[in-house]
Amino acid sequence: MKSKIPDNVVFSEEEGFNANILPYATNVGAPAIRMDDVVSWKSRGISNVNKEFENKFNELKAQYQNLMEEYEWNELVYNSKFSFEPVVGEIYHLYRDAAGVNFLSLIGPQEWNKEHIGTFKLNSDKKWIFLQ
Repeated sequence: MKSKIPDNVVFSEEEGFNANILPYATNVGAPAIRMDDVVSWKSRGISNVNKEFENKFNELKAQYQNLMEEYEWNELVYNSKFSFEPVVGEIYHLYRDAAGVNFLSLIGPQEWNKEHIGTFKLNSDKKWIFLQ
């Protein structure tokens, strides 16, 4: 008859008492093995990442809107009528005449009574910067 080994002792016929080489606790006094709460960790991680993506999206959206606004102003100025070559760094004024045609001028809006659309400055990249 085989000797009965208690349940709380780690013993096998092939390996004998091998509790010291096992990767987990094997005696009654050992700390309990508990599963980590990864669900809350995942939900916090998802929440943080989603906030990051939302912030980045809003930042890119604002940059896109600024880019489109710059594009529309540049298109408006480049499609206007002017009979001179604009100088980089100079300030120019965009007006609309009585016939509805846009034209570019050096004359400021306080110097004459025309419909003023905006004031622009030409930068070194040949891009019109809207000033007011």
